[in-house]
Amino acid sequence: MIDLTLHPETLEKNVAYCRKKGISLPTFAMMRNPERVPAGIREQLRSIGLWDLHPANLYRITWQNEPREAGGLYGEVNHFLLPPALTGCRATIIMLAGRWFPTGAHKVGATYGCLVPRLVTGQFDPQETKAVWPSTGNYCRGGAYISALLACQAIAILPEEMSRERFEWLSGVAGEVIATPGCESNVKEIFDKCRELRQSGQDLRIFNQFDELGNPLWHYAVTGQAVEALLQRYLVDGRRYAGFVSSSGSGGTLGAGYYLKRRYPRSHLVAAEALQCPTLLYNGFGGHRIEGIGDKHIPWVHNCRETDFVVAVDDEVPIRALRLFNEPEGRAALAAAGVPAETVHSLDLLGISGIGNLVAAIKYAKYLELGEEDYVVSIATDSLQLYTSRLEELTTTRGPYSAAEAQRDLAMLHATAIDHTKELGYYEKKAIHNLKYFTWIEQQGRTVEELNAQWYDHDRYWYDTFDQVEEIDALIDEFNARVGLP
Repeated sequence: MIDLTLHPETLEKNVAYCRKKGISLPTFAMMRNPERVPAGIREQLRSIGLWDLHPANLYRITWQNEPREAGGLYGEVNHFLLPPALTGCRATIIMLAGRWFPTGAHKVGATYGCLVPRLVTGQFDPQETKAVWPSTGNYCRGGAYISALLACQAIAILPEEMSRERFEWLSGVAGEVIATPGCESNVKEIFDKCRELRQSGQDLRIFNQFDELGNPLWHYAVTGQAVEALLQRYLVDGRRYAGFVSSSGSGGTLGAGYYLKRRYPRSHLVAAEALQCPTLLYNGFGGHRIEGIGDKHIPWVHNCRETDFVVAVDDEVPIRALRLFNEPEGRAALAAAGVPAETVHSLDLLGISGIGNLVAAIKYAKYLELGEEDYVVSIATDSLQLYTSRLEELTTTRGPYSAAEAQRDLAMLHATAIDHTKELGYYEKKAIHNLKYFTWIEQQGRTVEELNAQWYDHDRYWYDTFDQVEEIDALIDEFNARVGLP
């Protein structure tokens, strides 16, 4: 359960501070249904850019922002369809598009889910305490952004090998940016830096995405229901929903899959990872290039009993597909292969991790021999917007992209096979769950009792937590009423 104990003295300070700064907070209900957003906030948003450091942009933490850089309000759930002509599998893949969140990635929602319960209970003081956001990429960007909107200091932590765009943007938003050694899979180095900060004597609160239950709670309550809204639109004339695919990463986005399994009990939840670091699949380790999906451990917030498949993706495939999807020669090859123009023009909505999710979805669809009547849902966490430097690097290291390479890479995508795909039984799920012990009990101070509760007292541990959303919304409503702003 998320601790919602009130700390009245600090809570009163937070109310006064937010009143002074003109800050009010969206509820989870508003993030699911932006029609609930107050008219006064909507009016402010008409003159505010999507990434502007303005507190009204807290109300843009939703999948339903208009796809505009400035002045947009709300519309349908941002998504696009990937048909068989592109994927080479018979099922249609629905990708939710994170591009139209502030910061250009959906992780900003997870950071809000972690911080706001602490703010509205008085457990976090934005005037005195620094918010620390350890991450393999987009989560620390989202945390730094939320911190800036709430006028509190932030420390962002991410691996030094992440894309240049992330560091350049963070340098102007976060109070401090710490680059830890290694790449996406070097999560222990991030944890070591957090331990060092705890021992530094600073007044800080570490919002670790890998063990903060507010992370999957946000996806359960918001992303899961966004997917459900799309399925209600597409599941007509005998169409079927098969499963939800997301890279394991912090384990947060998988929360949407937990929601969907309750709504569609015959559906599957598929966790993807890099073949170069197959922790779930083979208890493996290593470095990889699928930015933002840190590995080498099992996140505390990953509900292993609800995970039905594990799929590993060779990181060379997303790297090559990034060029196929965005270079002129690649787009010409896709059009010649019969991929609709609307689809081709939407492919810049896929960042590297989104392409990794796409490839995992193809492998899952082929493994189950899904047909034309089936839909698979996955996530484009971010977009090309955060990887233009990677395209430049590829041109430098591999040379200009040719029509022949485009044909080769399209053939590679269509030839995606079901290798490194595992359907999990009860004890295979338990084996993955048991790996948490070595990171979280031995290194991070969690208890065996809680680890066992995650498995043996499963429904109470996980779903009683996710069902706290209404209680959190009530606290947000009360907080806003005391602040006295629209």
